[in-house]
This record gives sequence, C-alpha cells and structure tokens, in this order.
Amino acid sequence: MRYEKGHKDQTRKRVVDVAAARFRAKGIEATGLAGLMADAGLTHGGFYAHFKSKDDLVREAISEAHARNCETWAEEVKAAKEQGKDGLETIVRRYLRTAHRDRPEAGCSVAALAQEVARNDPRTREVMARAADGIVAIIASELTSSLPEEKARETAYAIFGLMIGTLQLARVTTDKSLSDAILQSGQDAALRLARQGP
Repeated sequence: MRYEKGHKDQTRKRVVDVAAARFRAKGIEATGLAGLMADAGLTHGGFYAHFKSKDDLVREAISEAHARNCETWAEEVKAAKEQGKDGLETIVRRYLRTAHRDRPEAGCSVAALAQEVARNDPRTREVMARAADGIVAIIASELTSSLPEEKARETAYAIFGLMIGTLQLARVTTDKSLSDAILQSGQDAALRLARQGP
C-alpha cells in the first residue's frame, strides 16, 4: 500500500502527541507501547518503524510538550502586556490554576514527569533539564530589569521550583478545598518572590 508524501512524518507526530499526553497523565513506566500505539490508531509492531526505543519516544515527547508549553507561555505573556497586565503574574496564575491541576496530560511535563525522569538515563534527564531551563528563561525575562542576570536566573529557578511543588501538592491532596487553597497560596508566594528587589 502506498501512502501520500509526508504520511510517515504525520504518523510519527501523532504518536509523539499521544505519548506526550499519556506520559504526563499516567507516567512513563505505567504507559505501555501497545496501548499507546492503539490510542494513536496504529499497531504495536509499527512502533519500531518510527523510534529505536521507548526512551527515544520519551525524549521526543518531552521536547514536543515543552515546545508547545513555551509557545503558549510566550503568547500569553505578549497578550497580557498588550492589555497592560503583568506577564509574570499571568504565567504564575495560569500555571497554578485548577484546570492545570486537573489536566496533567495537557500541562507542564516538568511537573508531571521530573521525579520519574530523575531516575532515567542521562540523555533523557538532559532533555528535561533543557525544558526546565527554557521555562526559567521565560520567567527570568519577566522579572524586574534591575536584577543582575545571574540573580534573575536564580530567582526564576526558585519561582519555578515553588510552582512545581505547589502544583504537585495540589494534585495529591484529596480535599478539593484544601487543594484550591494550596494553589492560591502558591500563587501568592511565587508573586511575592518575583517582586522582591535585588
């Protein structure tokens, strides 16, 4: 059977998109290739026509999810500034909201997978570290210009770490009102940290 030009690339992209969502929702180890490929509308045997290993797919899925998240953040910061709003406040409030808590499959791969990736091979950890660096760079760019570059980066890492931890705590808390309160307190703490002077 002959396929149109670009079919293989489209198929690969579909697998990566499904994997990015499945890994964030269920975890890497808990996601089997057979189920993942079925969700993508393909057979398990077709996996190796696109990827050498599951680890290769994991790295590509993390990169793809990260790229999309960074695009979204950049668009939201731009839109906020055009409306005279604070770009960093927009990021913090969007990240620490109930929709992000409740839909990890569509959210931040660092928050969803960092703990699992930390036990993975160095190449996969490097992909995750680059993803975190990209997010930190966006946060740092929205901090006060009076901060020296190194201090802005350190502060941005602290803010991002606080946001990740807040989101993870809110996700494991079974009491919805407490979970909501955790998100709110995380927003407040992240913004206080962001507004500190040099």
